[in-house]
Amino acid sequence: MNGTSNHQTHLRTWLITGATSGIGRELTLQALENGDTVSALARDTSSLVELAQAHGERLLLIQADVRDERAVRDAVEGTLARFGRIDVVANNAGYGLFGAVEEASDTQVRAVFDTNVFGVLNVLRATLPVLRAQRSGHILQGSSIYGQSAHPGVGLLAATKYAVEGLSDALAAEVAPLGIKVTIIQPGMTATPFLANLDVAAGLGDYDQTVREVQKGIGDLPASAFSAAARIAEGIRTAVDSPNPPLRLALGASSATSMRPALEARIADLDSWQHVTDAVDRQ
Repeated sequence: MNGTSNHQTHLRTWLITGATSGIGRELTLQALENGDTVSALARDTSSLVELAQAHGERLLLIQADVRDERAVRDAVEGTLARFGRIDVVANNAGYGLFGAVEEASDTQVRAVFDTNVFGVLNVLRATLPVLRAQRSGHILQGSSIYGQSAHPGVGLLAATKYAVEGLSDALAAEVAPLGIKVTIIQPGMTATPFLANLDVAAGLGDYDQTVREVQKGIGDLPASAFSAAARIAEGIRTAVDSPNPPLRLALGASSATSMRPALEARIADLDSWQHVTDAVDRQ
């Protein structure tokens, strides 16, 4: 994949949250290299200052926390003031939490939901009026393999991604008649600072054989198990360039490998318990 599509017909303006690291940073770099304009949002944009100097007016740096609804609205207004429109909204900012469901504190759970769910909603509420007025736009909803599957230790993180996928299913149908596209982005294991920055819940011994074993297994993974963030960004851009982008886009072999068994298991449960399901409606 070379990141260039025959379908692209015009340059775009991107609004990217979590733009200073990982997939968000790669999207920012590649969009600029393609000649697009970018509004890059992050809590601290200092690491992008040199990039902004190199690209001049085509890169707008905005310090904004997606958890702050007013700050996000101001960021959208600033983007419009500079560029006049928004073509792609990359809802990419994310927060990680690892630990058993019981182990996670209320403070930790609220923190991960504040960024991964309520932050996503703040961005949607601020940008959708713009996209509706344009009757165009593409929303990229940051999910992961944990939007369709979960294993010990990621229950709360997965809960936020399942929430994002559920609201995105409805959102896609709501905005399709308005000319707005929605794609749920589902990367597999990716070489970004995300894992290193995970918040980890205090451990309980009873979960050593499940949660701690998974944690050890993730830590022992070789570098080859992780997809490059640049390649993930290229895949995202290919979907954005397509006239018929998917609702869901799995990226990286580990993504499909992780999600397929979970999806098949749901169908298997439906089929094997259909006699009980149907019995509910029998008189």
